Amino acid sequence: MSGIEMKNGLLVFYGNPAGYVKENEATVDTMFQGKEFDEWLAEKKFIPNWTEGVFERLSKGEKLGGSLEASSPLKKVRIWQLKPESDFELRFRSYDDVVTASGEPCKDNYDVIFDCELETNDLESIYTNFNLNHPSDFKGHSLSISDVVELYDENGREFHYVDQFGFKEIEFMDQEKEQDIKMSM
Repeated sequence: MSGIEMKNGLLVFYGNPAGYVKENEATVDTMFQGKEFDEWLAEKKFIPNWTEGVFERLSKGEKLGGSLEASSPLKKVRIWQLKPESDFELRFRSYDDVVTASGEPCKDNYDVIFDCELETNDLESIYTNFNLNHPSDFKGHSLSISDVVELYDENGREFHYVDQFGFKEIEFMDQEKEQDIKMSM
């Protein structure tokens, strides 16, 4: 009996998430590369794609490749950071402190410093990515409290304020729109 099985498109090696299958290609973490896995893949007629980091990402609960039907499609990611000329009092403050001092965070105070599609929409993974493994074209500072992460696609967008602990979903409008809404109430 083999210690390798496939569950919902995921490859499991002795109880460990090892990779995923999409069509006839099996993307498997390189840590599991060996005779037993090679033979199993050949028997199932899967084309192996040995890739580093798959185990770690699957262990964190990310939905990859073959398991996409169990999750929503990936959205694009924008990282917003305060403009250099913005009020210093807005920097590195919790959401509640900012709202108490000056109201909801406002787009007018921020610049988009990164915009692309990542391999995840998990906010904690994005936070780790922009603190430990900056993409080569990322020009901002490490993601920190008072920054905003935007997830978007053709169906809409959502904004997440990097708070003291975790994230807070926010409206994130520019000042003009916020004033129009207040006046119409």
